[in-house]
Amino acid sequence: MPELPEVETIRRGLDRIIVKQKIKNFKVFNDKSFIDEVDQKIIGLKVLAVRRRAKLLIIDLEQGLSLAIHLKMTGQIIFRPLKRSATGSLVANENHAFHERLQPTNYGFAGGHPTKSMERELPDKSTRVEIDLENGKLFYGDERKFGWVRLMKTDEVGDLPFLQKAGPDFNDPNLKFKTFKERIKRHPKMKIKAALLDQTIAAGLGNIYADETLALSRIHPLRLVSDLSDKELKTIFDSAREILAKAISLHGSSWRNYRDANGDRGSYLDNALVYGRAGEPCPFCGGTLEKIKVAGRGTVLCPKCQRL
Repeated sequence: MPELPEVETIRRGLDRIIVKQKIKNFKVFNDKSFIDEVDQKIIGLKVLAVRRRAKLLIIDLEQGLSLAIHLKMTGQIIFRPLKRSATGSLVANENHAFHERLQPTNYGFAGGHPTKSMERELPDKSTRVEIDLENGKLFYGDERKFGWVRLMKTDEVGDLPFLQKAGPDFNDPNLKFKTFKERIKRHPKMKIKAALLDQTIAAGLGNIYADETLALSRIHPLRLVSDLSDKELKTIFDSAREILAKAISLHGSSWRNYRDANGDRGSYLDNALVYGRAGEPCPFCGGTLEKIKVAGRGTVLCPKCQRL
C-alpha cells in the first residue's frame, strides 16, 4: 500500500504538471471506482491545486469542486504527457517523454502500487479513470478496485469520515511532541507498532516506515505504549519524522518500476534500515535481522538493538 511519502511524492509531481491545466475529457472505466457526489460536469474546468491529507490525494478544480483520490492497496497514478509535433502542435507521446517545459525523461510519471501498467500503453485492464488534460493524460489504475476517485465539493472533503478520524500528519511541521504524546498515551495497552499504524493517533506511517522508525529508535515493536518512557516516545516521534523526511527526499519506496515526476525511481528501499532485509546484518550492530508478526503485519527488527 502506498504510504505518506509515496502519496506526497505523487502530489509534488502532479503539482508541477497539472496545475492550471484544463480538463478536456473524463472517462470512467469502472463505476465502482468513481463516486460522483455532485453530478456536475468537470470538462473545461481548470486544475487549481494539488493537496494531500494523510494518504488522500486531492485535486482542486474550479467552481468549488475537487477530485479526491484514495489509492488504498493497489491504486496508482500515471501521467502520460504530450509532445510537440514539427508544426508545434501537441500530440500524444508514444515514448512517454515529458512536455518540453518539464525535465526530459524516457519514462512517464507513475506513482503508487508498482505494476507493469506503469510501462504499458494505457488504458489497460486495470485502468479505472482517465482524465484528459491540455498537456497529457492522467490515469487512475487499481488492480483490486479497493481505492476510489470521488468528485465532491471542495469544502466537504474534510468531512470524509476517515479524515475526521485521522490524527495530524507525522510530517506536519506544526505537530508538537506534546500533542503526539497526549494522543498515543490514550492507548496504553496497544503494542507500539500497532499504535504507530493507527492513523487516528497520527497519520502517515504504514508498515514500511513503522518498522524503520522503531529500528532507528531501538524500540521493540511488541512493547506496550504504557511501558515506554516520555524519553523513548520522544525518540520515536523524532525518528518517525526523520524517516518520513528521508523517504520523501528519496521519492518513496518501490520494489520494481515506480517513477516520480522526474523519471526517478523511488529509492528508499535501497537505503532501508530493516524493512525487507530479514536475515541480513543489522546496520547498527551487525546482528541478524529477524522477521516476526505484529498487529497482523510482517515486522523486521534487530533482537539485539531492539530488546523486548
